Amino acid sequence: MRRSSVLAVVVALLAGVVAAVGPAAAVPDGFLWGVATSGYQSEGSAPDSNWRRYEQAGTSSIKDPYGNAVDFRHRYAEDIANAKALGVKVFRFGVEWARIEPRRGVVDQAELAYYDDVVAHVVAAGMRPMITLDHWVYPGWVADQGGWDADATVGDWLANARRVVDRYKGKGAIWITVNEPTIYVQNEIANGGLQAWQAPWMLSRLVDVHRRAYDLIHQLDPGAMVSSNAAYLPAGAQLALDATFVDHVRDKLDFLGLDYYYGASLDNLSAVHGAGGEFWRIDPQPDGIYYAMRYYARKFPSLPIYVVENGMPTDNGRPRPDGYTRSDHLRDHVYWIQRAKADGIDVIGYNYWSITDNYEWGSYRPRFGLYTVDARTDPTLTRRPTDAVATYRSLIAGHGVAAGYTPVKPPAVCSLVSLDSCVSPAPYPGPLAPL
Repeated sequence: MRRSSVLAVVVALLAGVVAAVGPAAAVPDGFLWGVATSGYQSEGSAPDSNWRRYEQAGTSSIKDPYGNAVDFRHRYAEDIANAKALGVKVFRFGVEWARIEPRRGVVDQAELAYYDDVVAHVVAAGMRPMITLDHWVYPGWVADQGGWDADATVGDWLANARRVVDRYKGKGAIWITVNEPTIYVQNEIANGGLQAWQAPWMLSRLVDVHRRAYDLIHQLDPGAMVSSNAAYLPAGAQLALDATFVDHVRDKLDFLGLDYYYGASLDNLSAVHGAGGEFWRIDPQPDGIYYAMRYYARKFPSLPIYVVENGMPTDNGRPRPDGYTRSDHLRDHVYWIQRAKADGIDVIGYNYWSITDNYEWGSYRPRFGLYTVDARTDPTLTRRPTDAVATYRSLIAGHGVAAGYTPVKPPAVCSLVSLDSCVSPAPYPGPLAPL
């Protein structure tokens, strides 16, 4: 979930691949409220992988030692129970390839049993698993063969995907093949796993594995919903980003997975702080999620939209200087999702990132969790609820904000989230639809 827009846009200008046709999945009844986490960021007990090596080498993105993250590997039952208490319908997590196949052809049955129990807990809690097959992490032996610059990685990746899908088919899972592909490439370059000139080859291979995994999943788990999730960047950057991945897999998506964190406008250019990893210094722009959804609704009118990630970081858990709280952030973004729904945009779900604080790709300083965990100084890794826990529970029970809700953050002055958002702003205030 690390977004550094300069490199991402550079990467986005490289690459091209092709497309074909695939089956569609049924859209679920009822809005899908969810929470999210990922493998390496939260599990701890890290096996050998590209990211474990980056952390041990102290590459440029590493600010804190990994330690044991927030130990989801042994505390998943607590986190899943906390999610159930919120009333969510979806629990997103990753099944880590590096954990279940630590050496080529060697499958760790104990780690598969761990994921079996995670899935069982999610299902028993009345939630659907949203399973991410690749959240930027691959085994060390794959790194040794060249990572995503090696043709062999495609076949190896697909073999692991088959193993995981075949094991968890029939569980009502929603499948995410590759998390934020363009940011994945950017991080590989930033950490030395890939040279910039190799980016087109990695992107083409990610397109290839997504397309083939889509067909594989529909073969093994008929009726399942499958997608990838795009990290949305404002000011027209998304057009370039889409050209490297989403445009080439359009026919292999059952919904458009959208990750929205930051906007841009004439009165808010604070997203530049993301380039230095200081995400807590960015001024949230909630109305931007409306324009991001509208952008995709117009681009892909037949695809429903699922907000796979959205959240707000604080600086090591401290209150924001402007007084804007995680509860404010949640309500304001849900307000604009309801506005989008009322305006005919087919948005089917929303995941809050994340259920707990975690390792934000090199640092524990940005705190996104509904439950805060001080991984650097608290050996007990106690989960402490933030103000947003009660707020999210209330939003879910009430199907969104009340009809008379006024966002704490007013609409931006000339939003630049998409190229038309400044010239064609959403009327404000406007109608709301329950979720």
